Amino acid sequence: MLTDTKCRNARKAEKPQKLSDAHGLYLYVTPTGFKSWRMKYRFGNKEKRLTFGGYPEVSLQDARELRNAARLLLRAGIDPAIERKQREATIASESLRLFEPIARAWHDSQKATWSPRYAAKTLASMEKDVFPSLGNVPIGSITVPMVLKALRAVEERAAIETAHRLRQHMSEIFLYAIGAGLTDTDPAHVVKPALLPMTKGRRPAVRLASEATAVLARVEAMDAFPATKLASRLLALTAARPGVVRMAALQEFEGLDSTTPLWRVPAEKMKLTVERKNDADFEFVIPLSTQAVEVVRAALLRFGGGPLLFPSVRSPKNPLSDNTLSKLYRDAGQRGRHVPHGWRATFSTVMNELAAVDDRTGDRGVIDLMLAHVPAGMSASEAAYNRAMYMPRRRAIAQAWADLLIVDLQSAQQLAERTAQ
Repeated sequence: MLTDTKCRNARKAEKPQKLSDAHGLYLYVTPTGFKSWRMKYRFGNKEKRLTFGGYPEVSLQDARELRNAARLLLRAGIDPAIERKQREATIASESLRLFEPIARAWHDSQKATWSPRYAAKTLASMEKDVFPSLGNVPIGSITVPMVLKALRAVEERAAIETAHRLRQHMSEIFLYAIGAGLTDTDPAHVVKPALLPMTKGRRPAVRLASEATAVLARVEAMDAFPATKLASRLLALTAARPGVVRMAALQEFEGLDSTTPLWRVPAEKMKLTVERKNDADFEFVIPLSTQAVEVVRAALLRFGGGPLLFPSVRSPKNPLSDNTLSKLYRDAGQRGRHVPHGWRATFSTVMNELAAVDDRTGDRGVIDLMLAHVPAGMSASEAAYNRAMYMPRRRAIAQAWADLLIVDLQSAQQLAERTAQ
């Protein structure tokens, strides 16, 4: 019989060596010096072989225990090689029943109907808030308390809307698994009443031009990365959606030296159906005020080396994160008063009231166009027509709004050069 000393001292040779132990177990040494445990046995009048692993990772004692277990199976009329394959298949099957691979399969089945950005955001949210706690749990073993615990952690950082969105996605994953015969319950549906309620209504936004200027002044006085403050000002001036501003690319801006500067936002970046996102006729054109042009120029001078107008502090190839602008406004004391997305409501309120005072009733429709409110039944040809529709009036409104907003504020170039006031 073998000893650990004999096993350790076994040396490579020109031909493979077999160092026998007992009852079919032997140490196999290759010409390269690799050692592994093997067992020779007979089943159904055929000579067969099992491999137990390499030495010294599998010790002599471990190899003998594995051999003895195999002999017990042989006595029971079971081929240990077949039993191992069945066990490995069971383990593989159980791994496919884990929540994370099922969730990823569901995501793959859905992403063709989503925009690339929404698909990436959905998966990133699952990877951050669900997979760490539930990813390696068999989906049929996940209980209501387990789902609720994962969502409570999201609620604790005040991300109530995210918690509700995650619950909805998790419920869809459980339904997907039920359809595939992998589970028979949807615990995510049950927890819905237990979540904190979402606040209904509009996003917080000031309603007066003077208040808007004060908000911008307070935000721009914060100690922050220049790209963040420049993005905030362009957001306020254009009333575009925050995601469109964050992802603004250099090639989207044209005519900055002319009297008709424009920002052409590709349809794929707009809040549209997947079909419309793939249709260039649904691109959105924003006329730029002189103050907006100053912001774009300042950003180009400061960050013009990369593809994005407002790059992340970590990399010029990455945009500002979703939370960067929101955090800046919270830090500036605007929580519950004004949020980045609120500039759209502020712009609409101020300019519609001004139009009413001046008896320009036709401005309401123009202002809606400036907010990219696309009617559901609009065709591609109509979108192409509306792209330039009322452009002179849209440009005049944009300039009037900028003149009301940017009063006694530092220049865009100062924003690009300084981080605090």
